[in-house]
Amino acid sequence: MKNLKRLNLYFLKYKWYLILGTIFLALSNFFMVLVPRQVRKSLDFIISKTESYNVAENQVEFMDAFGMDIIKFSGLVFGLTAVMGLFLYLTRKTLIVMSRLIEYDMRKEIYEHYQTLDFAFYKRNKTGDLMSRVSEDVSKVRMYLGPGIMYGIRVALLFSFVIYSMFQVNVKLSFYTLLPLPFLSLSIYYVSSIIHKRSDLIQKQISKLNSISQEVYSGIRVVKSYVKESKFQAHFDDQSEEYKTKALSLARVNALFFPLMILLVSLSTLLTIYIGGTLVIKGEITTGNIAEFIIYINYLTWPITSIGWIASIVQQAEASQGRINTMLNTEPEITNTLEAPIKLEGTIEFENVSFTYPDTGIEAIKNVSFKINKGEKLAILGRTASGKSTFADLLLRFYDVTKGRILIDGIDIKELDLYNLRSKIGYVPQNVFLFSDSIENNIKFGKLEASQEEVIISAERAAVKADIEELQDGFKTVIGERGVTLSGGQKQRLSIARALIKNPDIIILDDCLSALDANTEHKILKYLDETLADKTAIIITHRVSTLMQFDKIIVLDEGQIIEEGTHDNLMSKNGYYSQIIKKQFESTEERTR
Repeated sequence: MKNLKRLNLYFLKYKWYLILGTIFLALSNFFMVLVPRQVRKSLDFIISKTESYNVAENQVEFMDAFGMDIIKFSGLVFGLTAVMGLFLYLTRKTLIVMSRLIEYDMRKEIYEHYQTLDFAFYKRNKTGDLMSRVSEDVSKVRMYLGPGIMYGIRVALLFSFVIYSMFQVNVKLSFYTLLPLPFLSLSIYYVSSIIHKRSDLIQKQISKLNSISQEVYSGIRVVKSYVKESKFQAHFDDQSEEYKTKALSLARVNALFFPLMILLVSLSTLLTIYIGGTLVIKGEITTGNIAEFIIYINYLTWPITSIGWIASIVQQAEASQGRINTMLNTEPEITNTLEAPIKLEGTIEFENVSFTYPDTGIEAIKNVSFKINKGEKLAILGRTASGKSTFADLLLRFYDVTKGRILIDGIDIKELDLYNLRSKIGYVPQNVFLFSDSIENNIKFGKLEASQEEVIISAERAAVKADIEELQDGFKTVIGERGVTLSGGQKQRLSIARALIKNPDIIILDDCLSALDANTEHKILKYLDETLADKTAIIITHRVSTLMQFDKIIVLDEGQIIEEGTHDNLMSKNGYYSQIIKKQFESTEERTR
């Protein structure tokens, strides 16, 4: 149970729920144990009184003499049972409520921790697996925190009360009645280890199923366009079959375990009747004691059989908490060293920067150095996988450089407030992501307190206002998950509007104009030239038709700068850049013929 030690902090936080719940449970069991004593007293009373009466012939006389006593015994048993039930209700109001409060705190803690982790973590872990830890694993732990602890405490207290009461009556009968219990303990110890191993395998398989489902649903367009539904269905069926096999293996253990416990408990009942009968004949105990012991055994039946269930809950929770701990113990590689919100002037300098992706070992940037001043517009051009997008990742500190350093306004970005840095940069990623919400709220995501007028102006500057107004609900239109109801160009322009509404000090557009026509692209770039004249802008692109508007152009190849300068300078060199320009013009002329 070492993985469950982390929960002690929650127990300390909700200690009064735990303490009161335990007290209520103890009182419930105390009144519960008093019931068999009253049954024994009433049975012995009736047997002793019937010896002087022929009940079959004198029923009326018997009821007149002892009917009220029988009613009193019955009322007392009913009263004790009612009080027991009241305290049991209060137990659930404390212990089960505690488990729900801790469940809420755990999900909140995990969610908050997820947001602190760096970009590399999300590349290493599948979304379905992360979701499984928040949902499935936390639910397994909640079962331990609520029913597991409640029934565990109940078993311990009830055993103590019942066994104490039994030995008070007769030591010999108690010994024989409890004789099967050590065998039960050994079986529980053996089976719990099997349950733990198989529960861990089941949780891992659930995560795999979640990952497969999430991936297919997210990429449903691709799946359908390639007519691969049957392929993924077969793959999902295979994994589901593996889950079924593992779940059935655990079910077989439980299926064998519970009947075994019931058998051992039933054996205790038989021993009680046989040994108790011999002791009654010898006059060592009364007939009422046998009834009392049978009730005690029945009291122990559910607690004993629930031991296996509790063991299963604990083992599953231990496995799930282990998976949660692994994630919670993961420290982000990118951390914020201070909190100092400042305005960025926008002077950016790379000093001998090299970067190797930690997950793949691919060296994306090799000894790159350049500088852009405040308000300048930089274009980064290169082939696919030349390292263009890595510049955006490094400027936003999704990763830290392997060698060299990046300066903004002469300060190493590692020494800047991380959250302030990102809040001052308007970033439009290559892979556009929109939320399943209204268009207005998607734009406001860049500035939550923005007014309706600011939203409209940002949409106009991103050349998407006209498209929005053509929709039935305009800016209130709710788009589907990831913006599936919009075209690629509309999604790109919404993403640009979201970045522009921030009025950032630095703006980075990572190949986000690829789905736009030349006219729309011109409108957006014109806004960058005019309204953001004093802002530093970096455009990462593979299209060169509009690059002549920029103060500086960098051409990358395999992570290295092979050309750098203005459009005129690069054209005069007759190098890679000029070749790309010429090829593009030639292909354009061919299309117009």
